[in-house]
Amino acid sequence: MRKSWWKILGLVMVASAIVGGLLGPVPVLPILHETIRNVYFHVPMWFAMLTLYLISVIFSVKYLNSGKIEHDLLAVEAVNTGVMFCAMGLFTGMLWANITWGEPWPNDPKLNGSAIATLMYLAYLVLRNALEEEQKRAKIAAVYNIFAFPVMIVLLYILPKMTDSLHPGSGGNGTFGDLDMNNHMRPVFYTSVIGWILIGVWVFTLRYRLRLLENKKNQIS
Repeated sequence: MRKSWWKILGLVMVASAIVGGLLGPVPVLPILHETIRNVYFHVPMWFAMLTLYLISVIFSVKYLNSGKIEHDLLAVEAVNTGVMFCAMGLFTGMLWANITWGEPWPNDPKLNGSAIATLMYLAYLVLRNALEEEQKRAKIAAVYNIFAFPVMIVLLYILPKMTDSLHPGSGGNGTFGDLDMNNHMRPVFYTSVIGWILIGVWVFTLRYRLRLLENKKNQIS
């Protein structure tokens, strides 16, 4: 029970955020209207994804220092989980864009950057599957992963701020915190962010345990 407190906390926070996000008060805004509730679901997916990708980079660095295969497995499972949250972030974003901007994927630098970043991490997974020798695969994947993370940050957060973008916080636009979030929304939003990060880390640890069991099974076979 002592080791599981953060998992229970994550479940409680996500459940509270879902209820608060669907039923709580939101400001009356032009264009957005009730769709602003999606900020409770869309944005936390990206926070969870970034956290998992950062965890993956940390274990890639650890692998290059230690050579322990466990660190390589932790890195790849963090990416696998991060890609799952990336997919959910893209899906909720496309739904939101279709309502507010008139199409699910307008020509927007942040959207295009997120697509490139997603392909970059999918390429990481393809690269791993293309190499059979374990140590060679782990080293090349670790180096790739370490360089992919800062490139993703540039694509998602730096380039959009330097160009015109539909997204809040980019291209000179104010952020949701500056413009649209009131004191009723902020607690729900931050609860959702922390809750989804905890759930993401939980899923990551479960995937890692399953990968260890698969490796032991393959060794026995």
